[in-house]
Amino acid sequence: MSKNTKEKERVVSFPRMGNAHIPVVAMFQTMGAKIQLSDPNNRETLSIGTRHSVETVCLPYKLNLGNYIQAIESGANTLIMFEAPGSCRLGNYAALADAKLKELGYDCEMVVFNLYKGKISEIIKKFSYATGCKSFIKAIKGFRLGHSKFDAMDTVERALFHYRPREIKQGDSEKVYKRALKEIENANRVRTVKQATEKALKAFQQIPIDKDREIIKVYLTGEFFVLLDPFTNMEIEKELGYLGVEVERQVMLSDWTNNILLPKWLHKKESHRQKAMRYSGTYMTRAIGGDCVESIGDTVHASRIGIDGVVHIGPFNCNPEVVSQNILPHVSKNESIPVISLSMDEQTGRAGLVTRLEAFVDLIRRRKRSAVAI
Repeated sequence: MSKNTKEKERVVSFPRMGNAHIPVVAMFQTMGAKIQLSDPNNRETLSIGTRHSVETVCLPYKLNLGNYIQAIESGANTLIMFEAPGSCRLGNYAALADAKLKELGYDCEMVVFNLYKGKISEIIKKFSYATGCKSFIKAIKGFRLGHSKFDAMDTVERALFHYRPREIKQGDSEKVYKRALKEIENANRVRTVKQATEKALKAFQQIPIDKDREIIKVYLTGEFFVLLDPFTNMEIEKELGYLGVEVERQVMLSDWTNNILLPKWLHKKESHRQKAMRYSGTYMTRAIGGDCVESIGDTVHASRIGIDGVVHIGPFNCNPEVVSQNILPHVSKNESIPVISLSMDEQTGRAGLVTRLEAFVDLIRRRKRSAVAI
């Protein structure tokens, strides 16, 4: 790229994380931005990111860097990234990626904002700068549309979690979910998003299910990127669902964005972090960054409300989740709840993951049957 980014039309990109691009693209396009995303996370993305990363940096950063390089080579010149405080290395992602991209000779601008410091007006200001949007009304419309899509996606995903382990014909609920996602993605009004959601919920209700099937309920908790990106977690929710497990994922996109984007006085319920802090107090006296407190708090909460087990996942070498992994065995013993911790990196194999999940689910089933027999 020979021209300075500021002299050219902005072409915006950002890292991929599951389906988060659907509402974010809606925001940007409503604000008039031109978008150029990389493909969904895949082996090539990971290979590119790993090649240009320090070996010990965590998996999400490698994928983010791979996303950026693929997007730039497809025409992007303005990159969006956020940062946050704490011991999690997320706070350094933007600076590390920016330095590496410049070292590789790419001419692009990194627009960074702090999700945990900035108010909604600050975030809109940064988004407006990145997109070149001069209209505050357009920005508000973009955020309203994107916000409605975050909520809609989580509503249909929770329905998927419920129906997937109960469906008689494997894959029926997945088809409904994918159709719903496409309709939500194509919706250009808040009202249309709501209609797509209602249509999807009715379609889920038409799926033939086995009402007598033994269903296990499991909390899925851990580091938010790994939880929300199916490529990174190797579609763990689907694997568990096909084993007869109803997953209750503890990090949903709308919970996360509502807590960050909405003013505190608009919060209708206790946030995920607030609940986690309340339940984790016996095992942790303060937050250490990342999702460590949430992982501990979620596990304690699961045991108190009768959830059958907890699957904890995070990137290999993630500082907060390493702490979680060392505390969770004590939580599991003291709270009498089965827990399995899984670390993900570029070397993780699907076959080994599935084998461990099968063994864990079998353990829970035998435990439940023994309890009933007593």
